[in-house]
Amino acid sequence: MSFDVPDPDLTPDQMVARAVALRSRLRDDQAQTEENSRYSKDMHDTFTEAGFYRILQPRRFGGHEFDPRTFYRTIIEIARGCPSTGWMLCLGAGHALQVGSCFSEAAQAEIFGADGHFVAPLSVGNFPGVRPARSVDGGYRVSGKWRYASGVPYSTHFMGLADVEGSDPAGLLVVVPRESYEVLDDWGDLIGLKGSGSNSVAIDDAFVPTHHTVAAAQLWGEWPLTTELLPGAAIHANPMYTGGFMAFAISELAVVQVGAARGMLDEYEELLRATVTNSMSGNSTTKRCTDPDFQRSYGLALGWVDAAHAIMMRSGELYMQNATRAMETGRQVSTEDHWRVYGMVQTAARLSWEAGELLFRTAGSGSALDGRRIQRYWRDLCAFRSNTTHQFDFRARTVAQARFGLPIERI
Repeated sequence: MSFDVPDPDLTPDQMVARAVALRSRLRDDQAQTEENSRYSKDMHDTFTEAGFYRILQPRRFGGHEFDPRTFYRTIIEIARGCPSTGWMLCLGAGHALQVGSCFSEAAQAEIFGADGHFVAPLSVGNFPGVRPARSVDGGYRVSGKWRYASGVPYSTHFMGLADVEGSDPAGLLVVVPRESYEVLDDWGDLIGLKGSGSNSVAIDDAFVPTHHTVAAAQLWGEWPLTTELLPGAAIHANPMYTGGFMAFAISELAVVQVGAARGMLDEYEELLRATVTNSMSGNSTTKRCTDPDFQRSYGLALGWVDAAHAIMMRSGELYMQNATRAMETGRQVSTEDHWRVYGMVQTAARLSWEAGELLFRTAGSGSALDGRRIQRYWRDLCAFRSNTTHQFDFRARTVAQARFGLPIERI
């Protein structure tokens, strides 16, 4: 079974250009996106028409089947216009890669559906409201509440981790169709990312067929590491669908931060070009862009953001290189390969935070006013910074553990 692909001749560069063309509109919508806790239905329709939800989706099932690097380039441009929107789009569109990688051909045909439109957040937290899945004939009964389901407002499916009665904790990934879960109205109170659509999901005794589930170890490629090639490699004859989740998962989170830092840098540059330096006499006519101190701040931040951007592009290339080697050898991507990319990507996030902190600190108090874009970009970066997943200082030891062949501590 296969489906028609919208815009079958579309190229990766054309896809990215569509995102760039939306930058002004995304900036203009920032305040409304925050107020609504999600991007608008009109923007969702624009994204659907542009094909953003299909970037990583298998071509056989209606997607463009572009590579992770193309996905990262597109998301950076969207997040550059609005980080909340970038986060919501990224975490709603990105998990087509996991469905294409981990599930059987029959399951993929059912999940991607007759028209190939697929949007699904993935919540992997071990939340108190998630009850163990109960095994029944042909599948599982699933109940509970999953938080931080970023991308869920316009979703077609929800993907979540659940324990299984009588089995190891967090042992099962389930894919649940839209009619089987409720999207709770509980998002928008965080310091930033207020418009990221990171609502909670509630499920009440939904039936999930066995072939719409996979073992968590198969998703992660970790804990324990599976040596088996993921089924998507053979189904689609494309190594992208055996790359595993870990290296991609952290890239989903970091790439939006790079876009946010890039957007903040745009605002700072406009400020330096348009604003004069302060003077005790009040008579200064010197533009900030000619001031050595502001030049230093801008130059440092530009270098950090460019470096972070380059790291993300390299991580996309490594994902494909590692996956190609795995497909050629018939074995899954190694633990060390996963975690080396993880360390790189966490460094990109840190460089983005460093740039954002410097820009906010030197932009002047006027930029900290409510409604100012620099303030909003900074708040969004603060929301990223406070997420425990991004604390590489805490997790750097896992990269060393992988390098030395030691047991990996679970995140």
